[in-house]
Amino acid sequence: ILAIPILILSLLHFASRTILMTDLIHTEKDLVTSLKDYIKAEEDKLEQIKKWAEKLDRLTSTATKDPEGFVGHPVNAFKLMKRLNTEWSELENLVLKDMSDGFISNLTIQRQYFPNDEDQVGAAKALLRLQDTYNLDTDTISKGNLPGVKHKSFLTVEDCFELGKVAYTEADYYHTELWMEQALRQLDDGEVSTIDKVSVLDYLSYAVYQQGDLDKALLLTKKLLELDPEHQRANGNLKYFEYIMAKEKDANKSASDDQSDQKTTLKKKGAAVDYLPERQKYEMLCRGEGIKMTPRRQKKLFCRYHDGNRNPKFILAPAKQEDEWDKPRIIRFHDIISDAEIEIVKDLAKPRLSRATVHDPETGKLTTAQYRVSKSAWLSGYENPVVSRINMRIQDLTGLDVSTAEELQVANYGVGGQYEPHFDFARKDEPDAFKELGTGNRIATWLFYMSDVSAGGATVFPEVGASVWPKKGTAVFWYNLFASGEGDYSTRHAACPVLVGNKWVSNKWLHERGQEFRRPCTLSELE
Repeated sequence: ILAIPILILSLLHFASRTILMTDLIHTEKDLVTSLKDYIKAEEDKLEQIKKWAEKLDRLTSTATKDPEGFVGHPVNAFKLMKRLNTEWSELENLVLKDMSDGFISNLTIQRQYFPNDEDQVGAAKALLRLQDTYNLDTDTISKGNLPGVKHKSFLTVEDCFELGKVAYTEADYYHTELWMEQALRQLDDGEVSTIDKVSVLDYLSYAVYQQGDLDKALLLTKKLLELDPEHQRANGNLKYFEYIMAKEKDANKSASDDQSDQKTTLKKKGAAVDYLPERQKYEMLCRGEGIKMTPRRQKKLFCRYHDGNRNPKFILAPAKQEDEWDKPRIIRFHDIISDAEIEIVKDLAKPRLSRATVHDPETGKLTTAQYRVSKSAWLSGYENPVVSRINMRIQDLTGLDVSTAEELQVANYGVGGQYEPHFDFARKDEPDAFKELGTGNRIATWLFYMSDVSAGGATVFPEVGASVWPKKGTAVFWYNLFASGEGDYSTRHAACPVLVGNKWVSNKWLHERGQEFRRPCTLSELE
């Protein structure tokens, strides 16, 4: 499945876009200011009522001691009529005055920018995705002990319970068990919460049962009934679990001793099997594990100064080039885009960032996909001289014609943002992938890293066991096709989820047309 250069406006996905998240921070700050103004107005109102009550308390205390004598004074009589006819009505109006109008009005205006239920679930799923990818236990996440964090944050019992519920709704009982157990531990440690142990145990026992651990499910159900003996569902589950275990016990009597010693299970516990065959390899590389580079091959990787084949622009100031990998050959260019250029590119892209879409070869339509969670925008060279200059720099250093390349794509990956393993080029079963462009297949990829990432966010190549880590101001380049025009399947790659921080990249996909004399074809298929 391939992304193609057409900007499609889609639903905003808060969890994957740092720009939107920072906007929400300012929105919430504005609401807090508005809330404090409302509290101040209510306090001022109560202060007025309090002063009026104190004044009337003194007055009525005096009057009730000698009512006849008090109203016998004509001024007192007049003021009593005035108070009861006018001033108490004014007080009633003050008490009934709604001081929340300003706050409610502001809240109503800002609410249109709030995330919805889908966004909240998306953020929870991103957290679960990070948990799996980076092998994080629930206690580490709950205590905020993540690498590279500047602002430590903790998860409450309510937060852990919510994560468990999201997993439960998705029938992900593996994560349901992990997070309900974390909520239970925090309750056992004395954390004050609106969530009680009965609610947690209700979800936990069922999640454990769904994973086949009847012994533990029965134990948890009994624990729940100790807290709430009248719990209807737990009482029903208890009878059912005992019935299942009794049947299993009877069946085991006729089995061999080895079989009778086996634990009663319905299925293997663990994370659900998904659609990605190289999931384990991909996640290991994201963690910096499983990198396949022998010392012998490592010795053949070099750093050098590159002048773009005697290009006049780089003779006096050659580019710094480093070999990242040998097969496929991945080259990193250092200090190849300035901070000023990065900021201009980001400023141009920010207003038009939308959920990244991919091209589905089966339907021929653009669609969002769970395996690509980021925001992207496309920039043309004619829009700004900086974009044009960047395009020419890519041409000068690669020797490839950029006139047939796609526009510069800018992508922002927030926490949990990722692009799972994919090919940049079209395979033989996708002959019409770039038919509309008329420029042939994607011959090569140029990828700028426009930010450093506190943790996570590597570009990995599962087929060969390579990991390339983001470094601001650098770019990596590789060929997707052999010189023969055949696809290089070892270039299958992925953008790992961002664990902590914010990742900005921009890429240029160069196409076959225009490269006939710049990169001549060979007769050998795999050269």
